[in-house]
Amino acid sequence: MINTTLANWDGNIVKLTWKPSKVLPDEKLITSVHGYCFNEGNILLVKIKDRGFNTPGGHIEKGESAEDTFHREALEEGYVNGKVTLLGYIEVNHEDNPLYEPDGKYPLVGYQVYYRMDIHEILPFQGDYEATARIWVEPDLFTNVIDDHILHRLILEEALKASNH
Repeated sequence: MINTTLANWDGNIVKLTWKPSKVLPDEKLITSVHGYCFNEGNILLVKIKDRGFNTPGGHIEKGESAEDTFHREALEEGYVNGKVTLLGYIEVNHEDNPLYEPDGKYPLVGYQVYYRMDIHEILPFQGDYEATARIWVEPDLFTNVIDDHILHRLILEEALKASNH
């Protein structure tokens, strides 16, 4: 199965490669942390202002670990807590991106880390942060709701295999 694709991010062509792993990449090169949150077999998706539905996630704040970041993002965007399992990461490679800025905020090769969360607490949705709504989606319908690219399917497969049930 294909685990590498090209993406156009605001005119920047980047190579994205999914790498299942139980070990984090170099934490200094992690640009964001995301996850697939499960409750009763369904996946949590959050509607982010101006971006549509996605899995909870975001940038690491000073002093946070990748796992701490995911817990915070799941709580802020989805209002959920739970046990997490590292699934792996997407390598984001700008080596062939003619618009890459070496002094910009992203490394030439960086990483987006992905976790699975088995939810044990669901809090009332408040919409206090970037998320304006949350929904629960059956895994078979996941790619009907989220902006699909091949890597989302691969990460979902990894998340389903990592079930703690």
